[in-house]
Amino acid sequence: MDVESAAVESQAPKFALPVDSEHKATEFRLFSVAAPHMRAFHLSWISFFCCFVSSFAAPPLLPIIRDNLNLTATDIGNAGIASVTGAVFARLAMGTACDLFGPRLASASLILLTAPAVYFTSIASSSISFLLVRFFTGFSLATFVSTQFWMSSMFSAPVVGTANGVSGGWGNLGGGATQLIMPLVFALIVNSGAVEFTAWRIAFFIPALFQMLSAFAVLTLGQDLPDGNFKKLQKSGDKEKDKFSKVFYHGITNYRGWILALTYGYCFGVELTIDNIIAEYFYDRFNLKLHTAGIIAASSGLANLFARPGGGIISDAVAKRFGMRGRLWALWVVQTLGGLFCILLGRVDSLSASIVVLIVFSVFVQTACGLTFGVVPFVSRRSLGVISGMTGGGGNVGAVLTQLIFFKGSKYSKETGITLMGIMIICCTLPIMLIYFPQWGGMFCGPSQNISSEEDYYLSEWNSQEREKGLHQGSLKFAENCRAERGKVKGLNSDEAQSTNIE
Repeated sequence: MDVESAAVESQAPKFALPVDSEHKATEFRLFSVAAPHMRAFHLSWISFFCCFVSSFAAPPLLPIIRDNLNLTATDIGNAGIASVTGAVFARLAMGTACDLFGPRLASASLILLTAPAVYFTSIASSSISFLLVRFFTGFSLATFVSTQFWMSSMFSAPVVGTANGVSGGWGNLGGGATQLIMPLVFALIVNSGAVEFTAWRIAFFIPALFQMLSAFAVLTLGQDLPDGNFKKLQKSGDKEKDKFSKVFYHGITNYRGWILALTYGYCFGVELTIDNIIAEYFYDRFNLKLHTAGIIAASSGLANLFARPGGGIISDAVAKRFGMRGRLWALWVVQTLGGLFCILLGRVDSLSASIVVLIVFSVFVQTACGLTFGVVPFVSRRSLGVISGMTGGGGNVGAVLTQLIFFKGSKYSKETGITLMGIMIICCTLPIMLIYFPQWGGMFCGPSQNISSEEDYYLSEWNSQEREKGLHQGSLKFAENCRAERGKVKGLNSDEAQSTNIE
């Protein structure tokens, strides 16, 4: 036996980080670039960051663009809506693509397909062409789904919330960074001798170039799973190729995914809305200079440096003691507080108070985003990409609806729209109370009285014929690694649950 064990151990892949039975990392080392886990982390957030910069490169330059293209308030509102509309279906499609082809190929392909739209922004000459380039550029925001799928495939349950939170948060930093980058690039081009109406067009070549470079880095340096890329593993027989119909079905029939899509619409969706309106809001309401308004607007997006990662870290921390129920409670409390501060933001009328409330509100909303993707990886093992896509797409739907209702045209002033948006956040966060996992419980109820194990939950996605072929083995390992989601509470311990399942 000792000889056999030694032989197996010698054949096992070696990783720089400690791993579980699926070879997912059980530690998250931020400053490491070790392949494949931490390299995938850095590639994912950097590429998503570049896409975010491109998608929101226009808002900080809107005061110049609107004068050049003669845009009305309605034109600007429509373009803002268009920028987040395209990603609604793109995110769902991206989730399915990740399940079937892997996050590396899915992500890089979309980045390269949307880069031309960023370049074409420089030749926009009317409200229609400006709307179209923002619409097609916005498709690149679907790379968020591949980022979260990639992290959930590389990191184990105890640290997956942290990995998702940091990668998503640092990617979302692009929404704040672009508020600083684009005015600075614009100013440099003007100082070089270009007129303003030409300078803003040249400025768009910078985000377009970096977006393309990030795609090539993902393709050449990334790896789909700890053990290799999807295609190679499928050819070797180490990973079975799943059916689209099965993956899609088990994703859309899981009600937990729909609830998370709704609630994410009023944390990330609100963040997207703020990215589109906040610079213009401060510019117009407080008569600020373009660069000053951009700096204030950037403070909102730049909170992602620590807020969203903080949400992932909080999710993992409360799960150690309270399990999945702790993750759900933390999400509800933080997002509700975000709604309260959003209401306050629309009510204060001084510049200094508005800046303080904006930052506090942004921290709570972005922390809620990180907390959301502390729950998402556990909803489904087989349809992880679809659930991630549904949730991510829900964020864009929330942004579209919010901008259509409150910020399109002149029906509401922006301050009134912000107040009403805060009320929507609070109302749309309530359904979190309905999420229930039979093996772990929900916010108000404990686990099912009928003995229900992690294996029961995740293996229910595979029928008897698929189990006979051994297709469920990945879910079996995942279930074993998810027992920590019970928390330190009374009930079956891991050994009892395992023996019950075996019997």
